[in-house]
Amino acid sequence: MTGDSGARSRKWDPVFGKDRAEQRNPMSKRSLSFICQNCGATSHRWQGKCEACGEWNSLAEEGADRPAGPGRKPPKGRLFALEGLQGEARDAPRIASGLAELDRVTGGGFVRGSVLLMAGDPGIGKSTLLIQATAAMARAGHRAVYISGEEAVAQVRLRAERLGLADAPVELASETSVEDIIATLSEGKTPRLIVIDSIQTMWTDLVESAPGTVTQVRGSAQTLIRFAKKSGAAIIMVGHVTKDGQIAGPRVVEHMVDAVLSFEGDGTHQFRILRAVKNRFGPTDEIGVFEMTGAGLAEVANPSKLFLSERDLGQPGTAVFAGMEGTRPILVEIQALVAPTSLGTPRRAVVGWDTSRLAMVLAVLEAHCGVKLGGHDVYLNVAGGMRIHEPAADLAAAAALVSSLANSPLPADGVYFGEVSLSGAIRPVGLAAARLKEAAKLGFSRAVIPDSAKESGDPGLRTSTVGNLSHLVADIAALGKPAKAAKSRGQDG
Repeated sequence: MTGDSGARSRKWDPVFGKDRAEQRNPMSKRSLSFICQNCGATSHRWQGKCEACGEWNSLAEEGADRPAGPGRKPPKGRLFALEGLQGEARDAPRIASGLAELDRVTGGGFVRGSVLLMAGDPGIGKSTLLIQATAAMARAGHRAVYISGEEAVAQVRLRAERLGLADAPVELASETSVEDIIATLSEGKTPRLIVIDSIQTMWTDLVESAPGTVTQVRGSAQTLIRFAKKSGAAIIMVGHVTKDGQIAGPRVVEHMVDAVLSFEGDGTHQFRILRAVKNRFGPTDEIGVFEMTGAGLAEVANPSKLFLSERDLGQPGTAVFAGMEGTRPILVEIQALVAPTSLGTPRRAVVGWDTSRLAMVLAVLEAHCGVKLGGHDVYLNVAGGMRIHEPAADLAAAAALVSSLANSPLPADGVYFGEVSLSGAIRPVGLAAARLKEAAKLGFSRAVIPDSAKESGDPGLRTSTVGNLSHLVADIAALGKPAKAAKSRGQDG
């Protein structure tokens, strides 16, 4: 009797074919969602391609949290005090890492309670740099902890022994449970630096999902960030990088942390560059330069001297660019090769510079300077594995391109910097005095600069100002005439 009455109370809808009670509260049961493991976008059904980032086969089924229904009361919040804008402003307390290049990128050291995310290609040296940083902190008397989720303790010890850091009092563990890590680190003295290698291997009981998924990465990062803010410990989380150079996992993790550091470099070069992509406590335009040696990563105090140590002197198609990375001037060599092509569409290959920037410089050379490059392949390379992001390299790149096309070597003691506009005019760039001072310190005697930078000249440099790119092309063509005349005289003799 009771069963019949219960069946009559649950009315079946003939149209939708489901329970009326379930129609009134469709979210009463636990729902499932499909989350992209590349960008973190959520979809209510599975599909082969993510509509947000365009990645194929990246959607994974994960359980969604049960929302509060009509019969569940939401938790009541607590009151907190609101403050005004006026008040005493204090600088964030910092702890030096012991590595000058790392401190330069972070803004002077690690801020207590901050969380940093370091990303880089596999094998670039992230673990090597962090084990060196933890060893330097431990030798300075601070408690430093290294948690590895990818390697065993014996493997980390072997690397430390190879680097000569086995005597450093670093606390080491191989663990992936976030709750166990926090419970262990809460005992005793608060650590000053905690390294989590890597965040993709961590998992938390608060999330019902497999380790490495977007939900687990987000939940584990949130738990670690909460512990850092509460305890005052600085945490560095290592993040994997996808094939296109982006940090794997949801982009929301980048917004949760205080700083995002990118460790760049090429496996064929010994140089490594640490760059701050985001930093709440410091600048984002500083870089740290390291050299990979047999004893680990060595700091490079003068990157310009290192980048120019193996220059091709007297060869056409090379120009020295005086650039700026934050407050540090850096001189690098830009190499260009312009060769006739037999293809219908000429090739444009760039390494270390923006491809669209090269296309713009080529268009200006052809439209306003009469340099015909439509039938030539163009290859541009920044020597040493350096990546250039500022538009001040336009003038140096144009000089290298014209030099290669005309087979006319540029002066070996000259540097170039300036921004090229679409009209062919050379626009001014910032910090011209610092660029010229660095060039004079490294033994350069001449510089080709914009007209407006003439007042910033260094006494040890002979500056040549250009107002339009056509003037630079004419000067390079004039340099090539004596060389060709001398070559023809030698052949006649």
